[in-house]
Amino acid sequence: MIYKALSNETRSQIMLWLKNPEEFFDEKAYFQQGLNFRIGVCVGDIQAKAGLAQSVISSYLLTMQKAGLLESERIGKWTYYRRNETTIQEFSEYIKKKL
Repeated sequence: MIYKALSNETRSQIMLWLKNPEEFFDEKAYFQQGLNFRIGVCVGDIQAKAGLAQSVISSYLLTMQKAGLLESERIGKWTYYRRNETTIQEFSEYIKKKL
């Protein structure tokens, strides 16, 4: 399932953005709400950066979450996504053994 999740260019790009969100998103709005990127990045911000419909981005994020690549947290009406570094590390180790 991880291979499928990463096979799409936009989904791979989202993983890169979430690796270092401070390079790709403005954290000021998060600070104003008493949040930071440790909680994750709001779906709306990811959607705006990707330039795709919200429904498409939500589908992509759900695919990556089901694959174990992302974790989410809902705060109020907003959902925030962050990378699941444990799964990513395990997958990386798996790939290294295969190559």
